Amino acid sequence: MKAVKYFVVIFFSIFCTAICAQNVNIGAEITAALENNTYLSKLNYPKSVFRFYTDNYSGYHWTDSRQRQEQSKIALLLLTKADHYGLSLSDYHLEALSLEKLEQWGDFHSEKNQKERTLFDILLTDGLITFINDLHFGKYNPLYQKTQIDTSRINGFCADEILSIARMRTDFQGAILKAQPNLKAYSDLQTYLDRVHTANDRIVSQTEIGKIIINMERLRWINTQSAYYIMVNIPSYTLELHQGDEMFGFRVVVGKSTTKTPVLESEISYFSTAPDWRVPQSIFRKEMLPEMMKNRSYLADHNYSIYDGSGNKVTVNASKLRQINDNPNNYSITQSSGQENALGAVVFRFENPYSVYLHDTAQKQFFDREKRALSHGCVRVENADRLAAMLLAYDGAEYKVSELENAILSYEKRDFVLSEPVPIIITYLTCLIENGKLILYTDIYQFDRSLEGKFNQNR
Repeated sequence: MKAVKYFVVIFFSIFCTAICAQNVNIGAEITAALENNTYLSKLNYPKSVFRFYTDNYSGYHWTDSRQRQEQSKIALLLLTKADHYGLSLSDYHLEALSLEKLEQWGDFHSEKNQKERTLFDILLTDGLITFINDLHFGKYNPLYQKTQIDTSRINGFCADEILSIARMRTDFQGAILKAQPNLKAYSDLQTYLDRVHTANDRIVSQTEIGKIIINMERLRWINTQSAYYIMVNIPSYTLELHQGDEMFGFRVVVGKSTTKTPVLESEISYFSTAPDWRVPQSIFRKEMLPEMMKNRSYLADHNYSIYDGSGNKVTVNASKLRQINDNPNNYSITQSSGQENALGAVVFRFENPYSVYLHDTAQKQFFDREKRALSHGCVRVENADRLAAMLLAYDGAEYKVSELENAILSYEKRDFVLSEPVPIIITYLTCLIENGKLILYTDIYQFDRSLEGKFNQNR
């Protein structure tokens, strides 16, 4: 009996030694490959791949045993469905990855085709990291270059960490897909595109699929993850207030093609009633000065006041008007609050480098037009008072709604500060899903062609 026990101990000692030695060899094989420029040149995110292996033991992760192959199969199938997510199949090394090749390495102890096996494992890792980054940031993000995404954590996001966490989850695929934007417009488009591909629906044209792809890309550029946000879509002339599963829509006026409303993200922390309008210098010089020179009463008729460079109010007569016309940059113009004020009864301000904001308007008739690219860049909101009241109510300050209404009626200047800022997204989407149907919008600023060209080159 002792002899049997002794044999068992010796056997397992030899077995464990062999396994440990093999693990060392496997680790060395991966490490050597990640230091080889031939391997690295094939990768989209070499630094992320290196971090993934060094942080999770630098051995095989997708070809090390049959137990792991179920997860590896899910990974491969996910990459082969990249087009269901508006992405290109050519970006994920599928020319070198397949289920048939994966089956070759089901036996943990096999030494067959070690270099090919190493390359397969590394390429699958890079394919998944690329897929995660593309889902989250998009492929052509104007804010972040690929090298920046590969090098540093951006807004708390790191694809190799997402992949490491996903491998420990029961729902591996679900953990990876959480990298996608948490925006209703995005999930609607993705669901629609998935159905088109799954059903092989030829009713939807390639042109329409192309529109879906570029607009999903634009939505990936948005960083906001909150379920509470304001989204302005320029081509549809709409503003949506999202509060969890609820959405409230408003019509808007946006910038003309010559004075485009910019795409941006920010936060609304307060809004004001009875605002004065400090006229931008470009509007002052190009539009108002000619009117002032033609009509002496133009300023008084519209409640405008002129100020010099020191901020002193200027009395305008014929002589002064000539001075202003000769040196307009030395003066500024402000419109007082009231019925004629261009900002209307309420303005929503937020930090941005373009000096734009949301506001009410005295020109309510513009909201009845189908095409509403009419402003100098700011966004005019129909029923802005209703939007302001809803923001107060959601902020837990419903008791201030009556104060807001009174301030609007009496043209009283008041600032209403929100305890929790509201994310605001101004975006450019030329298609959306409404009631399960794809709706296309006019590309009013002609932005689509450039982005479509980039995706077409990558097919």
